[in-house]
Amino acid sequence: MSRIDNLMARMTLAEKLGQLTMTASSYTVTGPVIAGDSTQSIIDGTIGNLLNMVGAGPVHEMQRLAVEKSRLRIPLLIGLDIIHGHRTLFPIPLAEAGVFDENLWERTAREAAREGTADGLAMTFAPMLDVSRDPRWGRTAEGPGEDSWLNARIAQAKVRGFQGNDLSSPEAMAACAKHFVAYGGVTAGREYAAVDISERNLREVYLPGFAAAVHAGVATLMPAFTDLNGVPMTAHIPLLRDWLRGEMGFDGVIVSDYNAIAELIKHGVAADLVDAAVLALKAGVDIDMMADAYRKGLPIALEQGRVTIEEIDASVRRVLRLKEQLGLFDDPYRRGATPEPAAVVARRHALARDVARRAVVMLKNERDTLPLSAAAKALCVIGPLADASTEMKGPWWGAGEHEPAISVLAGLRAALPQTDIRHAPGVAIESDDESGIEAAARLCDGADAVLLCLGERATMSGEAASRATPALPGRQQALAEAVMARAHALGIPVVAILFSGRPLVVPWLSEHADALLAAWFLGVEAGHAIADVVTGQVSPVGRTPMSWPRAVGQVPIFYGQRPSGRPMNPADYFTSKYQDVDNTPLYAFGHGLTYGRFSYDDLQVAPPRVREQDTLKISVSLRNVGAREAEETVFLFVRAKVSRVTRPLLELKGYAKLRLKPGEAGSVDLELRAAELRLLGPDLQPLFETGEVEILVGPSAEQTGLLRQTIELC
Repeated sequence: MSRIDNLMARMTLAEKLGQLTMTASSYTVTGPVIAGDSTQSIIDGTIGNLLNMVGAGPVHEMQRLAVEKSRLRIPLLIGLDIIHGHRTLFPIPLAEAGVFDENLWERTAREAAREGTADGLAMTFAPMLDVSRDPRWGRTAEGPGEDSWLNARIAQAKVRGFQGNDLSSPEAMAACAKHFVAYGGVTAGREYAAVDISERNLREVYLPGFAAAVHAGVATLMPAFTDLNGVPMTAHIPLLRDWLRGEMGFDGVIVSDYNAIAELIKHGVAADLVDAAVLALKAGVDIDMMADAYRKGLPIALEQGRVTIEEIDASVRRVLRLKEQLGLFDDPYRRGATPEPAAVVARRHALARDVARRAVVMLKNERDTLPLSAAAKALCVIGPLADASTEMKGPWWGAGEHEPAISVLAGLRAALPQTDIRHAPGVAIESDDESGIEAAARLCDGADAVLLCLGERATMSGEAASRATPALPGRQQALAEAVMARAHALGIPVVAILFSGRPLVVPWLSEHADALLAAWFLGVEAGHAIADVVTGQVSPVGRTPMSWPRAVGQVPIFYGQRPSGRPMNPADYFTSKYQDVDNTPLYAFGHGLTYGRFSYDDLQVAPPRVREQDTLKISVSLRNVGAREAEETVFLFVRAKVSRVTRPLLELKGYAKLRLKPGEAGSVDLELRAAELRLLGPDLQPLFETGEVEILVGPSAEQTGLLRQTIELC
């Protein structure tokens, strides 16, 4: 008899439901604390999983209660949100997505797993795979941006990084793909609101990332808080049980989001906690996080015949199997057994700095304002985010809350010790007080350049942080206007550095700044990374993983929109356009400048006629006609010219990178399997449709910058 069979034969109903229960925990000077319960429940076997415990000592103390004092000696599964690093915080996921580097995505997840497991943890509630096309939604910061193809690549890389090749390794942790599914499509970008989208949108945009995570072997998955077309995801049988478990073959653990099972009552689909527990279990949810619905509701439901013991057992087996795969039965203390050496932590910080500087997106650079001149004797660093180290960490810092982070001011002073660096905040982020603006503007006098650090407070992005107007909060616009007026009157260039967890609506700033950087929230090494970029130690390589709108009224705005029968035509009144703003984004998906300047030429695509089993070979020539060495990111898009269903104007299918010195030429080679050009037909079934397809290559989704060639699918 296997270990799991033996345990199942011996378990009481209460112990089984304990394995399906996850409860928040913490640690104080007096010992461990369980939310709404006590540690005695671990000993009794009625709590089998914990979240939010941090530190090898506290984690092992909790684990000891389970494996040394409980009747069945079943270890605890203990998890934590590790969204963009554990203690060493990397750039937020949206920023990291714009690096377009699968190896880097995997490396940061691997390092986060190593750091998290050193704290005794065995599970993370990541990666977050919610495609977002609405910057009003605060959780945009935690995801991949607007593109489904990019999301799938990130999903696979993150699962590999967190889980490694062997889930039982002391440095591996169970990943959790979340939030299943279409959470990013909430109404009006408002957190927790309803989602109402078409079946085609669901299958083409939102499901592929989760399919990729399942194919990569993700161990767990979390349904979204939201409903989808009237059915809350925590109770969504067609998607959780039929698509995920049936069609996709996922046999891992499904864990609810925080209190989500109980919230089925507020959704209006459950009358009470018993109803809610039945709905979630029937849909295939294995672990109840924080609702206590399974422990309280399932005994009653079982007695009433509304669920069967076989249904409960199926979930218990999945949880026990995960614990076995993690090696918890063999050695529950393996994670966190050895403290990390200081040298390992230092190398991780070096990686965080490298990733952070690669995530910076240079949106604008008029007259080569950047990099700053090496001869600059005085710099003026102004704005509420110039000396704001805590804000650099972003909206979800996990165990890194009290870890030191480098501000822009500190980073510049470390990089330029001989330079006179003046600083004034000017305004507070959310205050209406303008009393500091005049003094901040006067500080520009005699400076060689001004760095204007503006944007959101970190907590203005993330969960429960939707913004109806995602522009500069408070009186930062007034500060920018005053500083630029004075600086430009004196002939001093102004570099605006924007911090945010989303694209911001900043058309005035874009027009008037001499250079503009999207710095997102870059993590603990933010200040050093920004200093590296603005001083020219590195050339910026980051790209926008989301389109930046000109106005809030354009939202949702994304490059993969479907064509209209009346496309925009300024000369024709009755076409699809706004009266007060251009249709195009302020900055397109994939936009990002470097300190080089690249010309594209000689697009080659072979073969010209393609069958489904063929692989396309694509090459394009590039030359760096700029004055500095730089790395260019080259994007591959496709567009079906004629189809039985309307196809997006562009679909991303690949990218590549090329580093060239000034005057140097080179080529980029890309491959595309013709099978990837399958689409969902009118009946939503996969279809390889014959006809002409455009292959487009260029530096972003801006149509005018793309080379194109037509092939025929046959």
